[in-house]
Amino acid sequence: MKKRSRAEPAAANIDQPRSGAVSRRRLLAGSGLASAALLAATASAPAGAAASDGSAGDSSSLPFHGHHQAGIVTPQQSHMVFAAYDVTAGDGHGLAALLSLWTGGAARMTAGQAIAGVGSPVAPPPDSGETLDLPPSRLTITVGFGPTLFDGRFGLGSRRPESLVDLPPFAGDALEPDRSGGDLCVQACADDAQVAFHAVHNLTRLALGSATVRYLQVRFGRTTSPGAGQQTPRNLLGFRDGTNNLLPSDTAAMQRFVWVDRTGDQPWMVGGTYLVARRIRVRLEAWDRSTLGDQQLTIGRVKASGAPLGSDHERDRVPLDALGAGGLPVIPDSAHIRVASPSANRGKAILRRGYSFVDGVDPASGELDAGLFFISFQKDPRSQFIPIQRRLAGHDALSQYLLHTGSGIFACPSGTSPARPWGHGLL
Repeated sequence: MKKRSRAEPAAANIDQPRSGAVSRRRLLAGSGLASAALLAATASAPAGAAASDGSAGDSSSLPFHGHHQAGIVTPQQSHMVFAAYDVTAGDGHGLAALLSLWTGGAARMTAGQAIAGVGSPVAPPPDSGETLDLPPSRLTITVGFGPTLFDGRFGLGSRRPESLVDLPPFAGDALEPDRSGGDLCVQACADDAQVAFHAVHNLTRLALGSATVRYLQVRFGRTTSPGAGQQTPRNLLGFRDGTNNLLPSDTAAMQRFVWVDRTGDQPWMVGGTYLVARRIRVRLEAWDRSTLGDQQLTIGRVKASGAPLGSDHERDRVPLDALGAGGLPVIPDSAHIRVASPSANRGKAILRRGYSFVDGVDPASGELDAGLFFISFQKDPRSQFIPIQRRLAGHDALSQYLLHTGSGIFACPSGTSPARPWGHGLL
C-alpha cells in the first residue's frame, strides 16, 4: 500500500458537491462524528455485554482491558493483520482524541460487538459490517507508538523512552520505505481472518482526518510454538518453527525479558513492552533447489520430525556440544538454532510472535513474494533484538535465503481500563 505524505489530507480528491447535494467530505465527516458520538455513548458497556444492535460477546471473546495489552502473551491466534499509520492530527489533543476513540472501538470489537449503533440511513454505517454474523474469534488488538510520534509535532519529545531507538541497518536489509516505520501501529490477531481485518478496517475508518495508513500486512499461519505439549506449526520453509521460543505462560520469563519495569526511564511505559516488526521475504526458489541435507544443516533440525540434529524428538535438548565424524559439531556453527540460541547471545531472549505471508509474485523476478512477518516483544531492544539480529545477519546460514524488506519498532504501553484509554500515561 502506497504511503501518503504526512501533510496530505486523508480525504484528498473528494468530489465537489453538486447544487443541493451533500458533499462526500461533509458526509464522511458527519459519519465520523456520528460514530464518535455513538461510540462514546456505549463505551462504558462492560466487555462481553450485549450491544444495543443485538450482537454480543461469547465464549470466544478475550478480555480487552487489563494491566498489560492483550495480543502479547495471549495464546497465539491463527491470523494477524498489522497496520502502521502516519498521524495527521494537528496537535496532542487530536492524537489523544484518536486514541480514546480507538480504545472504545477496540473494546467493543473484541467483545464481539459492532463498533457503534445502527446509524443514520443518510450516512455511511458506523460499522463496516464484515463480522455481524461472526463470533469474536479470540480477537485481540494491540497498539504501539513509533519513534516518529516523538518528533515534536505533539509535544512528546521529552517523553520518548531511551529504549525506543531507531533500528540500525543490518546485513541483508533491503528495506522499502513504504513498508517501514510509522507513528502508530495496530496488531489485530484472531482465529478468523475476516475478524482480524474487520478490526483494522474499522480503526482506519475511525481515524479519518487524524491518521492515514502507511502500510498494511495480512498474515496467516502462525509460525511460533503455542506452548509446551502442543504441536509446533511449520513455516514456509517446511520446518517446525519456534520450538524453543519463550513460553508466554512463563511469568518469570515474561518479567525478565518482555515487560518494562520501574527501572525504565519513562513511567508511562511500566507494564508495557517494545515491539519489533520485520517483513522477511524468503527466497523460496533458491531454498527449494537445495538438498534436504543442506536444508537440515542450515536449520539444525530434522525436517520431518523437528528434532535437533543428533536427537530423536522435537523437544529434546539441543546438543550444541555434540561432535560427529571428524570431530565436527553435529549442529554446525552456522546453523540457525545455534546462532539464535540464548547461549550464543549472552543469555538474551525475545518473545517471538511470527506469521507467514504470501503477497503474490514479484513482477521483476517472477518469484514468489512470500515469507515471514516477524514480530518480537522485548523489554529493551538495545540489549535484546539488536545484538541478536546482528549476530543472525552475520553468522546464520539461513540468511543467504532471506531478504528483509520492511522494519519497524514501537513502544507498546501498558493495558487500558474503561477510564484509561491507550496513551493515558503519555498524553
